[in-house]
Amino acid sequence: MKSLWETYQQSIIRYPDLGFTLDTSRMGVPTDWIGSMSEKIAAAYAHNKALEEGAIANPDEGRQVGHYWLRNTELAPSEHKSWIEEVNAQTFDIAEKVRTGEITAANGSKFVHVLVVGIGGSALGPQLIAKALTPVAADMEIHFLDNTDPVGIDETLTGFGDGITQTLVIVTSKSGGTPETRNGMLETEAFFKGKGIDFGKHAIAVTGEGSRLDQYAAENNWIARVPMSDWIGGRTSVMSAVGLLPAALLGLDVEQFLAGAGAMDEKTRVQETAANAAMQLALMWYHAGDGEGKKDMVILPYNDRLDLMSKYLQQLVMESLGKEHDLDGEVVNQGIAVYGNKGSTDQHAYVQQLRDGLKNFFATFIEIRQSRGGESMSMDEHGSTTGDYLQGFLRGTRTALFDSGRPSITISLDGLTAFNVGALIALYERAVTFYASLVNINAYHQPGVEAGKAAAGVFLERLAKVRSFLDSSDSAVTADCVSDAIGSDDPEAVFHCLNHLAAAGAAKVERGAHPGEDTFSS
Repeated sequence: MKSLWETYQQSIIRYPDLGFTLDTSRMGVPTDWIGSMSEKIAAAYAHNKALEEGAIANPDEGRQVGHYWLRNTELAPSEHKSWIEEVNAQTFDIAEKVRTGEITAANGSKFVHVLVVGIGGSALGPQLIAKALTPVAADMEIHFLDNTDPVGIDETLTGFGDGITQTLVIVTSKSGGTPETRNGMLETEAFFKGKGIDFGKHAIAVTGEGSRLDQYAAENNWIARVPMSDWIGGRTSVMSAVGLLPAALLGLDVEQFLAGAGAMDEKTRVQETAANAAMQLALMWYHAGDGEGKKDMVILPYNDRLDLMSKYLQQLVMESLGKEHDLDGEVVNQGIAVYGNKGSTDQHAYVQQLRDGLKNFFATFIEIRQSRGGESMSMDEHGSTTGDYLQGFLRGTRTALFDSGRPSITISLDGLTAFNVGALIALYERAVTFYASLVNINAYHQPGVEAGKAAAGVFLERLAKVRSFLDSSDSAVTADCVSDAIGSDDPEAVFHCLNHLAAAGAAKVERGAHPGEDTFSS
């Protein structure tokens, strides 16, 4: 029987030039198991190669997926190569002009705040990068509107105070019609106008050419319109203008960010599985959940600046892999649930259940080996520093989980730099693509998301009918009455519309003994 030390040495993948190590020694994978997956692995390599060469990734929309090209334009078809280079040049030029004061606010002052209005990948990527890499004394502060929650919108906008006069707004929506982003943009525009500020002189659009947002920005003389392309998916858009423009405005090293991703792509393009970290990661996910997502993925970054990593990976992994049908049309209900928290905060949160509760997960520890650039003070009689304690909690939790039969992966980065973060993101993007191929699903469409949007549209149409009927009614009415009047066969849905109007102050309500007896009036 191998010792843990032997297993560790045979299981790790190290890329010293990338400052990266992947440790899968605690996943409990039999030595001959990967060999049994050879046919699926070969197909996954072939599939990923085809994607990089421009194959249609999403037959539903006839769309390519080219996020790999964003960090290595030499891989891109010629028409996309020149487009990427032109857009990047425009992006970096805008950022430089804002930072130097060539582009100023409406009152002639330099911008000191950036407000990103977006949702999903249009916000999560920039949020992760900003939190991970922005220096303490950055020239600009970044803020986000990533929901259509009116309370959150009010808190964000009023929080600027007088700083609103020096706030640059980036509105990001590929289609230009995403309701949450449009709502945030309209609320922000109204807030600026209420302060007597010309919003167009504070706004930049990142959107598809010819989209509703693109047209609106042109009509209202916004500072700039930076194009997106159909082959850039939201959850893989952080290395496009979506992520690069905010990063460049903050003064982050975007060239190194792209270089790190490109370097990881190159390492994980090789078809030698023992040396391919992305394929190994995908195989570990497959083995842990029997290829059916039976175990959750718990992300545990032991670094405060990476506390958004689990949230970022929730979208990347769950939106990509959560699919009802496989490529053959069979119902498979695939997916991997992702959640997480940062260490060592997590020692006092849910590690108790991870250690002693349900064995329905595998953990992924993410460590940054360089804990502090300068010297650290001693915390105890042994001379241990805060960084020593952080490492101790990571290693201790890893051991405790292993001792109780809970598998784990450990990813180690030498430091938290733009290069390392780019490499980490690229690693997960490629692992998701490999895993999707292993389980025979399409990672690049999202019918469930579209279904939710369609259902929201139905609610809004019903709400308008309910509001109109209530305004025209001379008496208090029940949900059943309103439902019959507007031709709805769903009185419960009508009831929720009425309650929403009452909560918003647009209706009055008298509660009965049960919901069916509640009455509403305008």
